[in-house]
Amino acid sequence: MVHGFASNRIENWRRLGWYSAFERAGYRLIALDLRGHGESEKPHDPAAYGRAQMAGDVVSLMDHLGLRRVSLMGYSLGAHLALATALAIPNRLDHLILGGVGGRMLEPPAAPSPGMTLAQALLSENPDAITDPIQKGFRLFAEAQGEDRQALAACAQGLGPPAGRDALANLNVQTLILAGARDDLAGNPDVLAAAIPDAKAVTLAGCDHFSAIPHALFKAAVFDFLEGPEEDAPVFE
Repeated sequence: MVHGFASNRIENWRRLGWYSAFERAGYRLIALDLRGHGESEKPHDPAAYGRAQMAGDVVSLMDHLGLRRVSLMGYSLGAHLALATALAIPNRLDHLILGGVGGRMLEPPAAPSPGMTLAQALLSENPDAITDPIQKGFRLFAEAQGEDRQALAACAQGLGPPAGRDALANLNVQTLILAGARDDLAGNPDVLAAAIPDAKAVTLAGCDHFSAIPHALFKAAVFDFLEGPEEDAPVFE
């Protein structure tokens, strides 16, 4: 399980009930703190946070634990890295679950705006000066979690662009994509699912980027997917 940006394995997964949900269902659960987050090392150089390097940490953990095949789940940044991992080692994944992402992943990079970048917002000493609500949300969340904001700013600068449609069109892993209907950061999960062969999409009505992950219907959709193929993925109204 790969957590989201500015979070950690405890906040993203254990506190929100995912550890206990998987344990009750009989799954072995493994979660990591990404570099720059939680209890992992926190370099302040953006060059340490390339997408391939961070996905490589997931593969290295699998190798260290002797895990030949896994089902891999990520949320937000974690979904980006889970997807990068799947593209690198598709033959080692049984299922791929991508939460908090959607069609925005396929859009071209936005032109620089006159406002703050996410890195600048994270380093701002005055959260009230941040006008973008998503950036402000990440800034306040990082501070509440006691995360290293300088390391997170480096991560935001160093990640690089996601894979394009051509790479996704060749992905051969059972894939589920979930996002809230009000998640403007992710966009429509159906759009991303359409770019991946046989991927399924679930939209969670009423949820935004931050409220989707603890939702009981998010968990229900994940377990439905893991426990067997369905003719059609559910849409929860």
